[in-house]
Amino acid sequence: MIRDRKKKSIDRFFSLSPHIRWALLALIVAIFATGLYPGLVIKKHRYAIGDVAKTDIKAEEDFFIEDKAATEANRRKAVDGVATVHDLNPKILKGTVDRLTEAFDRLRAIYEKEASQLETNWRTSPVPLPTPDDAPVDPDDVPDLPRVPLKERMLAHKGLFEDLFGAPISNGAFSILTEHGFSQDIARLLTTIITQVLSTGVVANKEILLRESEKGITLRNLETLTETHVLNLKQFYGPDQAKTMVRVVGDPILKGKNYALLNLIVDFSQRMIQPNITANSHETEARKKAAAEKIKPVLYMIKKGEMLLREGERVTALQIRKLNAVEDQADAHRVPLAGSGAVALLTAILIIQYQVRLKGRMESANYANKDLLFLSCIMVAFIIVVKISTTLPDAWFLGMALSHPVSPVGFGIPLAAGAMIVCLFMGRETALIFALALALCASMLLQGSLETFIFFILSCTMASWWLQDCRERKIIIKTGAKLGVLNAFLAVVIDVYLGTASWATLPFDVTIAFLGGIGAGIITAGMAPVVEMVFRYTTDITLLELANLDQPILRRLMLEAPGTYHHSVVVGSLVEAAATEIGANPILAKVCGYYHDIGKLKQPLYFIENQANGRNKHDKLAPSMSALILIAHVKNGVEIARDHKLGQSIIDTIQQHHGSSLISYFFEKAKTVKGADAVNIDDFRYPGPRPQTREAGLVMLADIVEAASRTLENPTPSRIQGLVQNLINKVFSDGQLDHCELTLKDLHLIARSFNKILNGIHHHRIEYQDSASITSGKAKNGSVDRKPAKPPQAVRTKNPDDRQAHFKRLGLS
Repeated sequence: MIRDRKKKSIDRFFSLSPHIRWALLALIVAIFATGLYPGLVIKKHRYAIGDVAKTDIKAEEDFFIEDKAATEANRRKAVDGVATVHDLNPKILKGTVDRLTEAFDRLRAIYEKEASQLETNWRTSPVPLPTPDDAPVDPDDVPDLPRVPLKERMLAHKGLFEDLFGAPISNGAFSILTEHGFSQDIARLLTTIITQVLSTGVVANKEILLRESEKGITLRNLETLTETHVLNLKQFYGPDQAKTMVRVVGDPILKGKNYALLNLIVDFSQRMIQPNITANSHETEARKKAAAEKIKPVLYMIKKGEMLLREGERVTALQIRKLNAVEDQADAHRVPLAGSGAVALLTAILIIQYQVRLKGRMESANYANKDLLFLSCIMVAFIIVVKISTTLPDAWFLGMALSHPVSPVGFGIPLAAGAMIVCLFMGRETALIFALALALCASMLLQGSLETFIFFILSCTMASWWLQDCRERKIIIKTGAKLGVLNAFLAVVIDVYLGTASWATLPFDVTIAFLGGIGAGIITAGMAPVVEMVFRYTTDITLLELANLDQPILRRLMLEAPGTYHHSVVVGSLVEAAATEIGANPILAKVCGYYHDIGKLKQPLYFIENQANGRNKHDKLAPSMSALILIAHVKNGVEIARDHKLGQSIIDTIQQHHGSSLISYFFEKAKTVKGADAVNIDDFRYPGPRPQTREAGLVMLADIVEAASRTLENPTPSRIQGLVQNLINKVFSDGQLDHCELTLKDLHLIARSFNKILNGIHHHRIEYQDSASITSGKAKNGSVDRKPAKPPQAVRTKNPDDRQAHFKRLGLS
């Protein structure tokens, strides 16, 4: 017993432990990383400076080794010799002068217009008569314009001048300009001063500029694109120095001008001066980079056979460089950053897809790790296939030395076979998730781009779609043929998109793509039986084989337990019809119905449907012993199913088809014999678990309904419908269907389907004269392990629990 417990504990660990899942993830990532960069191998020479060499190491061939120090020194020297590029922008001077000229011209025209209009108004306006101080004045009688001075009129145009000038000015400065009528002479003086200062050159920060005095700068004229190497950097003005030079330049020019006008011109000039020489760091860095790239590495040759390291010597830095060069020749490179990103991307996709779409479904099946192991093995196998395809020489095709054009996409790789195998055993949804990760792996292993990924994902997706609900092996080959046509079409589209389509490449790509699709079908057909044996999966093809009533286990059931055999065949028919109604797997449901009671083969006469002459072996047994015999048929059925390798889904249904329901007949009998307080109800319950799938739930319902239908006297449609409704309600209220995802709508459809088939089985026939005595008696209960304490018609709702409420419309159309 202790050994059995240890075995169960170990099985549970490998089936459900999250550590196994992380180990599988690590395996996939490790295989992928190794395939992506085969250089992830143990290096032959791992020495550090100062280590003692253990063996002599010689150069196996001639190679060059770079003197990195000398190369770096030459590059630094080339970079230091590049002068900083500064841009001279002549448009700044031109734009400033144009702006200044336009501002003065516009305001001068306005000034002349206002002055002329003012003079005209004074001439034509009547002279107002004098009025007493206290007399009221009508504003309409007072002329308006002639009373406004010219300065005030011009102030209305101050905003226009500021916009043209490019800076705000005070009212006093504007008044001075108005007094001089925005003289053209003032504009000329400003232009002269600004031109002289900016023509010399103004920089934003002269201190930084002077740091380049030793090698000078490259001055580039942005207008003419001419360049000049300038060594005398002191000639250029800084911002403060430029303002000072405005006054220096303006002193001789403004000699004789009044003080207010002189200060105004100097102030305007200083405000309009801006740097016209700026450092171009981007161009400078580009020239430094180009100069560094022009410097070739300093190399020296290591001859073949030259001793790189002697045994017993202390390793030097130069010897380390030589050893590293040898490893570089052998393509033992470190993993680049892109490789780390690829591994991280694959890891993220696997974890997210598992957490979001696979975890709940796999864990509910109680053997999630087996499914993950299957998916991991398929992915690893096809990663290896893709990697092998990348190592084939370009002149190798179908095992022959045949030259062919190099394609950037692996058209001939039968990658879709992986998705087809997964679809065959785990369904289309899981296959689509698997196809995404597999296509990503293949694209990165082939160093392909987006079109490679698109080719693989479309191919895998359509292969999964065509292979769903596969019930004949020839469908696999047909899917391979369809896939070959699709691959050929995608090959043409991708070649056209890449611009590589030609009469030389297109026929080859189409042929290899078509053969890749055919190969995927052949691989899937060949691998399916192997996967079934190794992982104990059951496909629809296998289920169809098991549904054959000539199977040895069913023939044995027919001969040794004919009542159970007939019961199982009827249950199979019931669940098949009901599964079709609710969208479950009808083939799986039917097969589970056929095999759910094979455990009764070990003790067939202890079940009433196999007893003859009205002799019941349970009459001489204690109720507890009878319950143990009935409960044992579940365990016996699981063992027989495993011995005959019927598949995990059928084994699970056998184990779950009674759930944790109560053997009420013997429980009530035990209470009558020993008393209610002396009986433990758990001793009369099946060990479970409760049905975990819809198919297992259907088998439970059909098993109970079919057995109870034999107890009906005169089974009319209304009595059958009442019986079905009552029993399904009882099972539901007992909580046996809580884990199998059957909805109330499903229960309604199931009841309607059961009613239809049971009515067909128990339909009335013409009553012959000999049958009167036969039909007058009452029938026996169909199965002793389902015999209730009271007839089903007498069962009524007395439990106050809400779950006991009947579904009145259950099974009605």
